[in-house]
Amino acid sequence: MSYNIIDLTVNEKQLESAVERAREKEIVIPTFAEMKDPSKVPAKIKEKLGSVGLWDVDPLNLFRITWKNEPVKDGGLYDGVNFVELPESLTGVKARIFALVGKWFPTGAHKVGATFGCLAPRLVTGQFDPVNQRAVWPSTGNYCRGGAYNAQLLGCESIAILPEGMSRERFDWLKKVAGEVIATPGSESNVKEIFDKTWELRKTRDNVVIFNQFDEMGNPLWHYVVTGNAIEEMLKQVMGKDDRYFGCAFTTGSAGTIACGDYMKELFPASKIAASEALQCPTLLWNGWGAHRIEGIGDKHVPWVHNVKNTDMIIDVDDEDSMAWIRLFNEPAGRDYLKKKGVPEDLVDSLDLVGISGAANIISCIKMAKYYELTEKDVLVTVLTDSMELYNSRLAEMEEEYGPYGEIDAAVDFHQHIRGLSVDYMQELSYRDRKRVHDLKYYTWVEQQGKSMEELDAQWYDAENYWGEIHGMADKIDEKIREFNDKTGLLK
Repeated sequence: MSYNIIDLTVNEKQLESAVERAREKEIVIPTFAEMKDPSKVPAKIKEKLGSVGLWDVDPLNLFRITWKNEPVKDGGLYDGVNFVELPESLTGVKARIFALVGKWFPTGAHKVGATFGCLAPRLVTGQFDPVNQRAVWPSTGNYCRGGAYNAQLLGCESIAILPEGMSRERFDWLKKVAGEVIATPGSESNVKEIFDKTWELRKTRDNVVIFNQFDEMGNPLWHYVVTGNAIEEMLKQVMGKDDRYFGCAFTTGSAGTIACGDYMKELFPASKIAASEALQCPTLLWNGWGAHRIEGIGDKHVPWVHNVKNTDMIIDVDDEDSMAWIRLFNEPAGRDYLKKKGVPEDLVDSLDLVGISGAANIISCIKMAKYYELTEKDVLVTVLTDSMELYNSRLAEMEEEYGPYGEIDAAVDFHQHIRGLSVDYMQELSYRDRKRVHDLKYYTWVEQQGKSMEELDAQWYDAENYWGEIHGMADKIDEKIREFNDKTGLLK
């Protein structure tokens, strides 16, 4: 059965307008294949990138939506997968833990890839007209930053929607890029309030197009194709002949990144996928709710795009642990203490690559390693979604609340919040456990957001075909992208 999950129907009139805008702004759209393998990027594009900064609002930076950028802020090309290994001296577990680094994307966060996955299919089919329509990016932070950035490249007005309690850095940057910024009530876990605002915009404005990361399948598709490939390439580089890829763990947020686990399961069928969330908002674990401080993950619902049937474990992370990590990793006394404990100096000096949700991802891997009693032959993978560049205001807030950070604080945080991590608040999922989590989608998506029961059932009872159709869409989208670029004539 075909589900037409990512609609590639062409609107010829709006497509003509989009092509004209791209021609006017000299915008070439990259393909999924080029983001996966930047060696395929046209030579004329690479020549021009040498004079473009990583965060510049320049259409050429669309070709930096990849995990393989050279890790520099100006003029870089491509230099293989950006990743770090977190050794036992830091994690306290024997398993090898690797994390892809999100800092070296435009905007400093990997969410710019998810926004591309949602925007590109509609742009190159004419379903979105950047001249006459406004792009709406509902988010808890980085997604609307990435969306507003991509829209700005198109010369398109955008509307960013995010909770008022997010970090100051997010709002400061959005004011420069987004045409309109709407702050909704609450903080990280107040996703319904964002959805309510999008419905209000739909009903009151006739020129808006909603790009909702929580239900747009371009989000997990981008991660399945691009992040999955990056992990595969990294593992070929770091694994020995006796090593075993055991699995991956990700805070779910919009449940886009976790789709790379589906890709990895096709390569390693026995591997496991863990979905993480904040303990303070235990929706997956206990059908619970609450507020938390792990910026970058939204809760109180199960995203429509989450392939729950392929998820093996739920891990809840205490936000006290994540917040302690970012002080330990960034305060001078914390870094000095880590070096005294034998953590390699070059790693310690680069720990600002770990943002708050990145810390939660590593914590998830540590808990997973302890639960399964993994050895030095086992490999776990996660991602660092962004870096501390987006959270320096949080460090200032914690210093104001708790006072200066000294060696005793570092010792407490190291032993309590790293070495003291345990296997509490975790669940290995049976068939019925997975079905319970999947069924939670009904309340958000069928009752509130207008999805059909038929498609909800298809995600579960026809899962192989349903998710397989999504995973096979990249080549079809790439064909449309090439046709779009041909129409602009910019690559001739």
